[in-house]
Parts: sequence; structure tokens; C-alpha cells
Amino acid sequence: MTSGSWPYYPVFMRLRGQRVLLVGGGEVAARKLRLLLRADARVHVVAEQLNDELAELCASGEAVHAGVAFEPRQLGGCRLAVAATDDAALNRRVADAAEAQGIPVNVVDDSTLSSFVTPAIVDRSPLLIAISTGGAAPVLARRLRERLEAMLPSAYGRLAAFMHSRRESVRSAAAHTARRAIWERFLDSPAAEQVLTGNEARATSDLQEMAQQRAGVGEAKGEVYLVGAGPGDPDLLTFKALRLMQQCDVVLYDRLVAPEILELVRRDARRMFVGKARSQHAVPQDEINDELVRLAQSGQRVLRLKGGDPFIFGRGGEEIDRLMEHGIPFQVVPGITAASGCSAYAGIPLTHRDYAQACVFVTGHARADGTLDLHWDQLARRGQTVVVYMGLATLPELCARLIEHGLPPDWPAAMIDDGTSPRQRVIAGTLADLPQRVSEANLKGPSLLIVGEVVRLRERLSWRGESS
Repeated sequence: MTSGSWPYYPVFMRLRGQRVLLVGGGEVAARKLRLLLRADARVHVVAEQLNDELAELCASGEAVHAGVAFEPRQLGGCRLAVAATDDAALNRRVADAAEAQGIPVNVVDDSTLSSFVTPAIVDRSPLLIAISTGGAAPVLARRLRERLEAMLPSAYGRLAAFMHSRRESVRSAAAHTARRAIWERFLDSPAAEQVLTGNEARATSDLQEMAQQRAGVGEAKGEVYLVGAGPGDPDLLTFKALRLMQQCDVVLYDRLVAPEILELVRRDARRMFVGKARSQHAVPQDEINDELVRLAQSGQRVLRLKGGDPFIFGRGGEEIDRLMEHGIPFQVVPGITAASGCSAYAGIPLTHRDYAQACVFVTGHARADGTLDLHWDQLARRGQTVVVYMGLATLPELCARLIEHGLPPDWPAAMIDDGTSPRQRVIAGTLADLPQRVSEANLKGPSLLIVGEVVRLRERLSWRGESS
């Protein structure tokens, strides 16, 4: 084999209505049969005994049990042959007979006898992605398939089917040289995302407009993606969040977005920091709202990346309200909010039938005059968990007011710093001593306060081993 040559030529073969011989009656043969039936092949199975799945498929007529012993004549008229038995000698007989008759053959787990191999498949029908190492490292191929499965939404099949069904309309509307540009513009536009989210009517309208403009003349349309980045761990991002992060033109992000998450944004996207820190606003909210409108109106795909969930103390409602005023298309992608993410990583369940039958989320952000305006009588109750966002600066007052309104000084409480990240720290204590503990710990990262008897469960449910 010459340097850089391929062990196999990659090809997709049409098997609809074609005869395929499958030799084998066990689980391996059943796996091969499932794939062949997906291609609408007419599969004839040869085996002395069939497992339950193969027997059922043959009984239902989806496959044919053509014999109990292999004979070379059974290959007559076949497009492919597959040997899937645990008998090496029999597999070789099948391979030799198929080779003699010029029929491609695959011997499972034996690339030396195979004239073709079955790749690992990512199925987004009609979009199919095949991954092969030429039989050298099938486990690696499967691992790559797993990664691609995670990266490619199931709706990509819908996108491929949509494009196929509209090919004729684009062909009739534009010259050959313009069609490719139309499709490229379509895939780079919000219209493709509309297909993925199920709005094919709007996608069709946008595609027709692109075709009428002959691939590019006219005003581009932008869109805003309001995406929750979660509490910090990149593994907690949703598939949809990752997809939109990879196709934006510009990203507006805040202080709570972890650097590891920002690294996953499309590398050539322009980055704009609009974050807020305690008592310091980098960009006022109204200016952020206006910037989202301006960027989208200029035709850009704008990613508004927010820590946690955009609709839980994230002011996402204000941002989309402004977008709607200006007719800007947008999408909202929920994120794991800090309360659920940080509590889970700290080993503190928010509810527990023995300790808390309710959970309340509040913000500890002080008003302009430095006071906290909360419903203290509702918060200072047993049988519930109280989660306080942005409560680090006002922690002493929070604890004092909860005690003042009826909770005992030894009521459990914990402050989680940089939750879900490798830097996570959990400071556990009581309403009486937690402010002092937190002050001594000199916490600097985003922090979340949990108050309630569920904090006691951390002693036996903590699973990450951080300090407390």
C-alpha cells in the first residue's frame, strides 16, 4: 500500500430491492440484519439456528430463512454477502465463494477476509455519516460516532429532507451558477435554524426570497440566540446551545459565563463583554438591549450568552421584549440554573421528603439604598429550601433577617462558590456562623446561598470532595 493510500474506497451503495446473503444466526448477524433492512435490502439468512430476533424477522417476512447450511450456489444473484458466524472456517468459505463470484463480502471482525467493511454510522436520515478505520480500530470509530451523535442534532435529517424537497424550486428559480450560493446562504441564515426548530413554512418563505434575489442581492436578516450557559461546567450545556454557539457571528457574554464555555463559541465570532459585577455595570441593560437590536438589524447572527438560565434572574425577558418590539427573530435556549446545578454538585438536594417539600428562589441583590426587599415571613419557614442568588455581599443581613423572622440561629445554611467548576468550594454552617465562615474563606467567584435542613445531607451525599 502506497503512502497515504486508503485501505478501502468509501462508497454508499443502493441496496433497495437487492438480494443480500447473510450467513449467521446469532446476535452479530441480527445487528447486521437491522442495518441491511434499513437499506430495504432483500436479505436471505443462512443458519442452522436463529436467535429470537432473527426468527421473528423471518417469520414476519422481513427476511428469508434460506437454509441451514451454506452453499456457494446461495450467492447467485446477490449484490452483497455477509459472514457473521463464530466459525472461522465457515466465514472463510463464504469469503472465498463470494470472491470467486465477484460479490463484495464482509466478514465480521476479520478485515483480511473482507472486501468491504461496515462503518460506524451516524444516522440522521436522509443524512448519513459513515466512519471507518479500515478495520484497524473499530472501537475508535465507535467512539468518534458517539461524539458526532452528541454534536449533530436529530433534526439535521429534517434539514436534509427539506433541502431535497426544495431542490426543484431552487433549480427553476436560479441559474446553475447561482444555486450553490443560494444553498450556502440558506445554511448560513436563520432559515436553516427555522427548519431545525420545525418552522418549515417560514424557512420556505425565506428560501424563496433568497432564490428570487439570485443568491445574494438584498438585505440580510439577522437573528438573536438567547442561550443559557449553565452554572459553569461546559458538560452541562445543551446540544442546541453548542450548535448555536458554533454558528453565531458575534457573542455578547456576561461575567458569569465560564472561560471554558466561552472557548466553545465559534472562534472567528466577535466577542463583546457586557457583564455585570457587584456594584459595577460594564454595560447598562438598556444599552445591551439596543445593541442586540442593532447587531441583528445589520444582518448578524447574535449570540446572547448568559450564565445559568436566561429567564431565572437573567433579565432575558427584558431582552426578548425589546427584540419583539423591533420584529427581530430570536430563539431562547434554557440553561441549567445555578440552583439545580450547584446544589447537585455540592451534594445538597433542593427537596427531600423528610426535610423540604418546597423550594423558593430569590435574589439577594440589594436595592439602591442598600436594603433587601424580600418577603421574610414567607422565607423564614420550616419544611422548605431557600436558594438565594447574588447573596454574597448581603449575606450578613440575609442571615440576620431570617433569624429575626423565626428561623433558629442553628438553622443549616451553605454558600457555594464557583459551583460546578473545578474551583468549586462549599462553606457549610448555620445562619449564626455562616457569615463569619464565608468572610474567612475570602470567596471571590459567583456564589449561591442555600438555606434549609437539606444542607445537613451534604455530610453523606457530597461526591466531589471539595473543601467545606
